[in-house]
Amino acid sequence: MPELPEVETIARGLRRALVGAEIVAVEVRKAKMAQAPTGLDFAESLRGERIAGIERRAKVVVIALGSGRRLLTSLRMTGRLVVQRPEERDFPATYVVLALADGRRLAFADVRTFGRMRLIEPNEPWDADIGPEPLERAFTAERFGAILAKRRTPIKALLLDQRRVAGIGNIYACESLWLAGIRPSRPAGSLWGPARERLRRSIIDVLERAIEMRGTTVDDYVDAEGLKGGFQNALAVYGRLGEGCPRCGSPIRRTVIAGRGTWWCGQCQR
Repeated sequence: MPELPEVETIARGLRRALVGAEIVAVEVRKAKMAQAPTGLDFAESLRGERIAGIERRAKVVVIALGSGRRLLTSLRMTGRLVVQRPEERDFPATYVVLALADGRRLAFADVRTFGRMRLIEPNEPWDADIGPEPLERAFTAERFGAILAKRRTPIKALLLDQRRVAGIGNIYACESLWLAGIRPSRPAGSLWGPARERLRRSIIDVLERAIEMRGTTVDDYVDAEGLKGGFQNALAVYGRLGEGCPRCGSPIRRTVIAGRGTWWCGQCQR
């Protein structure tokens, strides 16, 4: 599932390629994949819009339109958002296509069809329940401490909760906890002082390094150009059951926390 680094990589690629482009036609091949405000037709509402900007919020690509509306894309498990030239074939399972005035198209493909494109009105507070962005200045030691305070939830489960911290998924929760030397099942509220700050800094470090390497391709992820990421080659624990811990050499373990596979080192994560 694309997490913060993958969605950030996609958003940056789309921003370079699409800002200023005009949408001249929209094809929706599976209705549930494209949603619009009540009373509006998704395709008709987008036709003639100009792309004014592209950002990321949590795991969502946010396309700002000239009218003030925004087009939100949640990739979920297997979604792809790719810019294609006129001569290129569609990706398999392409269900929404935005045709641009210069002949290119923005294709939304999703084999499992869990992803969604959603058109929203200006100023709609769609992200009010999403937590702070871990790569923004507001993600301070004090803010992180308040998020963890008195929580009995396992720290791994808390990091996956988008209401607490935005954008972190299974891969980067595992990697951040390993880098910080913290056991994934440890109660979040038990982290104090140096351990808590070590985790905050580890989250930032892991996410920044993953963005530099254009994300992690384990299964389906590709960026806006259709290229795979590179951080899978730098993973310390995720998906490495039985292999030696890069820090201490002990075999990597796998348990399940919050319904998700969790890879960790039983020797050096406390």
